[in-house]
Amino acid sequence: MSRPLTDQEKRKQISIRGIVGVENVAELKKGFNRHLHFTLVKDRNVATPRDYYFALAHTVRDHLVGRWIRTQQYYYEKDPKRVYYLSLEFYMGRTLQNTMINLGLQNACDEAIYQLGLDIEELEEIEEDAGLGNGGLGRLAACFLDSLATLGLAAYGYGIRYEYGIFNQKIRDGWQVEEADDWLRHGNPWEKARPEYMLPIHFYGRVEHTQTGVRWVDTQVVLALPYDTPIPGYMNNTVNTMRLWSARAPNDFNLRDFNVGDYIQAVLDRNLAENISRVLYPNDNFFEGKELRLKQEYFVVAATLQDIIRRFKASKFGSTESVRTAFDSFPEQVAIQLNDTHPALAIPELMRVFLDIERLPWSKAWDITTRTFAYTNHTVLPEALERWPVDLVEKLLPRHLQIIYEINQRHLDRIATMFPKDVDRIRRMSLIEEEGVKRINMAHLCIVGSHAVNGVAKIHSDIVRTQVFKDFAEIDPEKFQNKTNGITPRRWLLLCNPGLAELIAEKIGEEYVKDLSQLTKLHKFVHDEIFIREVAKVKQENKVKFAQYLEREYKVKINPASMFDVQVKRIHEYKRQLMNCLHVITMYNRIKRDPMKLFVPRTVIIGGKAAPGYHMAKMIIKLITSVGHVVNNDPVVGNKLKVIFLENYRVSLAEKVIPATDLSEQISTAGTEASGTGNMKFMLNGALTIGTMDGANVEMAEEAGEENLFIFGMRVEDVEELDRKGYNAEDYYDRLPELKQAIDQIKSGFFSPKQPDLFKDVVNMLFYHDRFKVFADYEAYVRCQENVSQLYMNSREWTKTVIRNIAASGKFSSDRTIKEYARDIWGMEPSDLKIPPPNVPRDVADEQLANDTADNLHM
Repeated sequence: MSRPLTDQEKRKQISIRGIVGVENVAELKKGFNRHLHFTLVKDRNVATPRDYYFALAHTVRDHLVGRWIRTQQYYYEKDPKRVYYLSLEFYMGRTLQNTMINLGLQNACDEAIYQLGLDIEELEEIEEDAGLGNGGLGRLAACFLDSLATLGLAAYGYGIRYEYGIFNQKIRDGWQVEEADDWLRHGNPWEKARPEYMLPIHFYGRVEHTQTGVRWVDTQVVLALPYDTPIPGYMNNTVNTMRLWSARAPNDFNLRDFNVGDYIQAVLDRNLAENISRVLYPNDNFFEGKELRLKQEYFVVAATLQDIIRRFKASKFGSTESVRTAFDSFPEQVAIQLNDTHPALAIPELMRVFLDIERLPWSKAWDITTRTFAYTNHTVLPEALERWPVDLVEKLLPRHLQIIYEINQRHLDRIATMFPKDVDRIRRMSLIEEEGVKRINMAHLCIVGSHAVNGVAKIHSDIVRTQVFKDFAEIDPEKFQNKTNGITPRRWLLLCNPGLAELIAEKIGEEYVKDLSQLTKLHKFVHDEIFIREVAKVKQENKVKFAQYLEREYKVKINPASMFDVQVKRIHEYKRQLMNCLHVITMYNRIKRDPMKLFVPRTVIIGGKAAPGYHMAKMIIKLITSVGHVVNNDPVVGNKLKVIFLENYRVSLAEKVIPATDLSEQISTAGTEASGTGNMKFMLNGALTIGTMDGANVEMAEEAGEENLFIFGMRVEDVEELDRKGYNAEDYYDRLPELKQAIDQIKSGFFSPKQPDLFKDVVNMLFYHDRFKVFADYEAYVRCQENVSQLYMNSREWTKTVIRNIAASGKFSSDRTIKEYARDIWGMEPSDLKIPPPNVPRDVADEQLANDTADNLHM
């Protein structure tokens, strides 16, 4: 038998990672040595591994620059419609490997670094994650940027350059402890500061009504400094821009007012202004109405809109018209997508600019505004909906509050005309909630101020339309759409699972990377014995590699032959990590009851961060680690069952665990997970799914056939029915002996002998206020898990099911999602035009483009 290939050799074989030309490799080595010398000012005697990472990053970045400049130049000359994706989160992860893949440089870089006597994987591990997001919403924004560039759309991501991203999670004594994520400590080679585009942002002050119009005066000013990061498309020479704003105090901050002489204090107080971009709020699906967060939301919105309007006015076509009609073409040139309600203040801010600065009449300003904005809803959980106190908005943004009141007045006048005397409907639909503290419902603002509103999976969009925003859908049914989420196959297959990516390319060619629907061609290999073996082999190699990683990083030894049963996502009651935990305890009890009985070995891996202020989520982590401590140290269990809590789950760790997973846990209560995107990553990477009919699981089952997923539990209708008759947890506890045993163990301190009542809050919640009905699905879940083990024993049938899943995962590419946004919401058409690379002279490039454009028109 031939020796197994090293990772290095495996990577060399892979064609979809680019060609290794001798000149190419020589050029990269030259660039590397040049940067080591001139940029890092080191030689090979004193350079550290981090220096080598930076030298490589700068070398790869060099290959982006020409394409970046040329793309932006092309947009300026052609002046296409531009789409602006506004998000308070961009969960980008690492950039180096993704850039090499999208530029087709991966193999050449591997070879160059190998020839320099270094290990590229070791260098890649040095890069910090850009953790500027909490979870799904922020990672979706990152996948969307990749697809927008790959589809050749003139797109810009706009957000905040947080100095500290999502906290690093440490587990100490089984508890989560947070550490600051100082991700910029060593510098960020991928960003370019643009101080020449710095912009003033106003806060506080008061509103003056003068003869000439309304003025917002006596404000405090903070400056917004943009940092640009290049976003390369896949092998198409397009490089778009993500622009993140950083807060800076103006130089006269606290010195212009008759500040008699505390100069030192005034300089120290600059921090107050600069705190705006200091740290990401670590809440997922939860609204915390803090003034600093409202400042962040306005800061990103005000800076971005100034930028958008500057670019619109500077465009060749925008500048010719008279001032009066200058903005008529705005919605034809600009589309703005609001990623949840976090950037909702863009709506009153654009109105403020049009009314107070550009002096447009209300009706015209409002028409342009609504045709420009579109809103994506990401959750139906009531505690996640943003409802800002009127008093806070009035203090921070007095003019915006007036505009919101006017928007609301006109909106309610329309409702009153349509439904005279229906005062309850008017109360329900108002942007202002009057009960208790007066609040602004930001979702209502977004719906009224946008021409399109979408949910992120079919079932979610149905709930949005028929329940959460039913009143709005009744009067504007055409506004409401579905856009099922997707993931980029570049990061979530080529980058993280090169073995599987290459295996697929051997069978169906390489085109699937840009057109994932082509994966359906794999259906004809479901019964191909060689292919079945190869798919199983890739999975096994990924498992061994991940097992080695766990042993290295966490000193835990796991059995790579066991089923890797994985639930990685933010810790939240609705995601029901507790139900998974109860299943673990049940398996443990079964092994203890009959140690000689056949048991399909499992390694249960649970990972994810809890919001620092979310007590129950932190208790859930402590319970999981406590159960793990008992299970992993019981000699009777041996290596039949292991429980691992995966510390500090983040993008770069997802890239390691997902390709190694056998079973993906997607077990939220039906009707609570808007979409989920982890579910799609697991499906694409050859894991089978155990899940409820929730979020995109529904569409995954539709694509692959329900018989190829492990679907269990209540459907949305069953949950509603149970709510009507009343959920009583004790009924299940009394009826199910295994559930009773597990709960009694938690309650009695079996898993916390030193503090027997440690988990009393958890048990009390499960019995008396479990909104997510863990007990109601427990029995069906455990039974379904038995079917999982049954199939896993038959490796061949399991792998055939895996192939059917991979073959059905094409719909879940973010390329498909973005094409739908472009056509149905933004009025844009994706282009497969390939901008000529930087080494082609300008006149030749122009000619090439002219020919390509002509070809495209004739297609």
